[in-house]
Amino acid sequence: MPLIEAGQALAAFDGGRLAGTALYHDMRQWWHGREVPMAGVAGVKVAPEYRGRGVGRALMAELSEIMTGRGYPLSALYAATMPIYRQQGWEMAGARYTATLPIRSLRELGRPAIEPEIRRAGQDDALAVIEVLGRVHAAARDRGPVTFAEGVVRDWLADEDGFCYLAPDGFLQYRWHGHEELRVEKLVAASRDTTLALASILASHSSIARTVRAYVAPADQLWWLQREQDAGIAERYAWMLRVLDAPAAIAARGFPPVDAEVPLRLTDGLWQLSVRAGDKAHLVRTTSPHPHDTPLELGPGGFAALYSGTPVATLRRAGLAAGGTPQSDEALDAAFTAMSFMLDDF
Repeated sequence: MPLIEAGQALAAFDGGRLAGTALYHDMRQWWHGREVPMAGVAGVKVAPEYRGRGVGRALMAELSEIMTGRGYPLSALYAATMPIYRQQGWEMAGARYTATLPIRSLRELGRPAIEPEIRRAGQDDALAVIEVLGRVHAAARDRGPVTFAEGVVRDWLADEDGFCYLAPDGFLQYRWHGHEELRVEKLVAASRDTTLALASILASHSSIARTVRAYVAPADQLWWLQREQDAGIAERYAWMLRVLDAPAAIAARGFPPVDAEVPLRLTDGLWQLSVRAGDKAHLVRTTSPHPHDTPLELGPGGFAALYSGTPVATLRRAGLAAGGTPQSDEALDAAFTAMSFMLDDF
């Protein structure tokens, strides 16, 4: 297995008996137009007879050390149960949204004014697909979507049950589910014409399919292109984020053109966050804040939630933040606030 060979998988043993496993995927996550290295945790399993004995916590602690040591500023995961991850610094950050709509809605979207060049994508297009997805997420200043390593994308493109189409500024990936439903894993496009052209490929199945089930962004163009309010959110699947290296995560992340100078008291001490319009942000250690500043106090979970765009007022009401000032709260909201989302499970 490639992940084992790459040292990205762990196992816990009791003598010769397997007690639990955990692994991570090498990924890039997009934050306001910039990609940040991210370790996507998956495969966390503990045998029933070993649950409640600290096996899961030990695996996650060791995996966190490995991910941090390999230079990942961030880690994300989808949790079957949240307490074990919250204890180690992960917190709810966003969701993967699934919309359902009748396929007739796609037929009614119309045709593009200028037909883009679209072709079926194969294994040799993996790097091109990664480049297009990254370019679209960067241009949209998306927060949360991920791109996978080349080998994973090659596997997508080699799947004979899936359909993949590539355009200069878009990508479509879908498959049949049963006889009457299309499952759209990705419909990502940077322009109206490409969106309509990719949607028309789905609509061409309307003689058989009745329903489309698609992973979408909260502000996906789909909502505005529909003639009627036919689409609705059928599922919201929450994911969690942990900041493994706070200065590196801040330096790598994109920010809107705002200015902010805010002292933060994190678990490991006092820090000064500086965000400058048109420049990168910085998080540096400090010994004392400005006399008129009161640091905002955040634990690991609170900092992860702030990083992913949760308003400071929400953090306060959830008991994840304390201290600070109204002015610093407003500055942080302007710098971070967003509705984070993913289009992928892992």
